[in-house]
Amino acid sequence: MKIALIQINPVIGDFPANSRKIVERVDEARDRGCRLAILPELVLPGYPPQDLLERDSFLADHDQALARLMAELPDIDVLFGSIVRREGGKGKRLYNSAVAVRGGRIVFRADKRLLPSYDVFDETRYFASGAMPGLYRVDDLCFAVTVCEDVWQHEIGEYRTQPVDELFAAAAARGETIDAVINISASPFQRNKEQTRKAIFAEICRTCQVPFLYANQVGGQDSLLFDGRSHALDRDGRTICQALGWSEDLVVVDSADWRGEKHAPAAVEELASVYDGLVMGVRDYVRKCGFSAVVLGLSGGIDSALTAAIAAAALGPENVLGVAMPSVYSAEESLADARLLSQHLGCRFEVIPIKGLFDTFQQTLAPLFAGRPEDLTEQNLQARIRGNLLMALSNKFGRLLLTTGNKSEMAVGYCTLYGDMSGGLAVISDVPKQLVYELAGYVNREREIIPTRTIVRAPTAELKADQRDQDDLPPYEILDQILEMHLEKGLSLADIVAQGFDEAMVRDILRRIRINEYKRKQAPMGLKVTSKAFGYGRRYPNVQNYRE
Repeated sequence: MKIALIQINPVIGDFPANSRKIVERVDEARDRGCRLAILPELVLPGYPPQDLLERDSFLADHDQALARLMAELPDIDVLFGSIVRREGGKGKRLYNSAVAVRGGRIVFRADKRLLPSYDVFDETRYFASGAMPGLYRVDDLCFAVTVCEDVWQHEIGEYRTQPVDELFAAAAARGETIDAVINISASPFQRNKEQTRKAIFAEICRTCQVPFLYANQVGGQDSLLFDGRSHALDRDGRTICQALGWSEDLVVVDSADWRGEKHAPAAVEELASVYDGLVMGVRDYVRKCGFSAVVLGLSGGIDSALTAAIAAAALGPENVLGVAMPSVYSAEESLADARLLSQHLGCRFEVIPIKGLFDTFQQTLAPLFAGRPEDLTEQNLQARIRGNLLMALSNKFGRLLLTTGNKSEMAVGYCTLYGDMSGGLAVISDVPKQLVYELAGYVNREREIIPTRTIVRAPTAELKADQRDQDDLPPYEILDQILEMHLEKGLSLADIVAQGFDEAMVRDILRRIRINEYKRKQAPMGLKVTSKAFGYGRRYPNVQNYRE
């Protein structure tokens, strides 16, 4: 039997467009001789629909779309993710389900059993946990069907139910044989997740001695990046079929010898994957939100340079406007590097000096500021002048404003509310500074795009004379290590100090993280590439007095 693994890029709530993509790809699978087509979790409504699931109109439109889709699908089996109403009783009224359609009707259903409620996931808010399903039969093959989290039971370690183990135990008790495990997913990307993902799947293959078929969503949805990479493994856990990352794709695996197409290498090059994910994330966020072009400030620094390079790759350089806004503190080489970057990218470049505006602000405030020395106030004024100018360009020309701050800065509050934090999408807000340098090197892998001087110069905000980031912050190579230990690994002050870091420095960094929570709550949405990003996956109070 030929089986198609199909990954599409849905738009949440766009039932007509999602249905068209499903039908087109299933038609292709049928034309290629496939008996079964498998698509991702909640592929019809898109994932995650969040509180749309609480709207009766959304659910009614979903049900109508499902009925139309079933009537339009060709005459092969199609297994895909859908919302299913839960009948009767108290509790949540919906299931997150895998349904198999054959001949215009549902012939099999498996409701998701493990509902994640950690990090960015909140499925217990909407869905009821399903009961153990039966087995899905197609011709002479028998499949165990799982939905996303159902195969992560051992990795997460917080679930009492073990869906895969229980499916095999129940089949053995009935004297039935399972020929393969199917998992439909909407599994978001993060650095190094692919190797963990495949290790989990391979362990299931080796333990149960069955092949494993995995169909994953692709595309950007708000801050989440779905990498696709649908694939199949043989009973020894070896990759036998592999779809592309970051792109819609269809690959075919044949159960006769459990061999399939490989559109991409099984191994993932992590740096390239982060870059490709950010490019896809910008493209999808901008276009799915109804924009076609962007604007951003170009300071001559590495953060804005990387953001501009990603935007140009995502949207085409003709849709990127870079604006330099020099002040009296801006070095000549900063303006020169910003101009050179724009030339290398081929994007439009404009210069708007802010000295006159800054002078006006200072003169206006002088009576109230009399007798007080200059401090962060004057630095922030410059950042807010720039933010206002960029927002004016965004409004006037309908361009989405991209912010350029990195994760290291966001963590410790080295950014200005209503200044450099103004915008619609924070492209690299989950990219630590050291990774920014690595990605800049990746951008320049074939030719110089980001000027070399931009990469090698000491980073500076240029908001006062002779300013350097390292005047206010520890070296980024140290700061990033501490941030990763605290934010991603959850280590305490004592744990980090025990790793050999200066206690006073660690205490100050953790203090900065704590007191700047209010800033991050007001920041634009960012693209998630690490295991713990700022945004709705991080739920810390602004007002709290806990000290580690």
